Amino acid sequence: MALSACATDRTFGAAQTIEVTELSELPEPRGDFGYKIGPQETLGIEVLGAELMSGTFLTDERGQIEYPLLGLIDFSGRSPSEAARLIADGLRGRYVLNPQVRIIPADFPEPTISVGGQVSRPGPYPAAGRQTLLRAVNAAGGLNEFAKLDDVLVMRTVDSQNYIGLYNLAAIQRGNYSDPVLYPNDIVMVGDSPARRRLETLLQLVPIATAASIVLDRTTR
Repeated sequence: MALSACATDRTFGAAQTIEVTELSELPEPRGDFGYKIGPQETLGIEVLGAELMSGTFLTDERGQIEYPLLGLIDFSGRSPSEAARLIADGLRGRYVLNPQVRIIPADFPEPTISVGGQVSRPGPYPAAGRQTLLRAVNAAGGLNEFAKLDDVLVMRTVDSQNYIGLYNLAAIQRGNYSDPVLYPNDIVMVGDSPARRRLETLLQLVPIATAASIVLDRTTR
C-alpha cells in the first residue's frame, strides 16, 4: 500500500487548454524564434536613410515603445524581425517609400534549451548549432537510474500555439527513429519510471541474499 501511494500519473494532454492531434513531428519555429522582446529592454532601431527615425529606445513595463510619427507600438513577445515589420508597415507609403528597418537588442541573450526530469544535471543548455534530443540529454549528463526512456516529452511554442511531442528515447538510440531536431526555447522532460523506484525500495527493505534472488527473478521474466 505504501508503494501504491507513489503511483505517477502517466497521462498527457489532459488539460482543458490542450488539444491532442496526430502529427508525425513537431512543427518548426519560424523567424527569430530564439529571442522575444520583453519589458524594460533597450533596442537599437535603424531605418535606412532616415536618421531622424533611428535611435535607441527602451520598452516600458508592457514591452511597448513610443516611436516617432507612429506613437505607441507593442513589441511584447515579438521577435526583432517581427517588430521591425511593424515599424516598416507603419512608415510605408506615408513617411518612407520603401522603409528598410532593423532592430538590434542591446543585450541579446544566449538561446538555450531547458532539459529536466530524470537526467543527471537538469538545467538550461546552449542551443547553438544543430541541437537534437539525444545531444541535449547527453549535455545534461545523460539519463539517471530512474529515467523512463519511452516517456520523454518535448514542449515547443510556435505562433503562440503550444505543442507537446512524446518520444521513445530507447528507440531513437537504436536508430529505429530519427533523432528529432530541437530549437531554442524548447523544453525537454525525461519521465520517471515507477517500476525502477519500486525495485530500489524493495532492495533497501530486504536482506542482500533475498535481494539478489529478486533481481534474478525480475530479469528472467
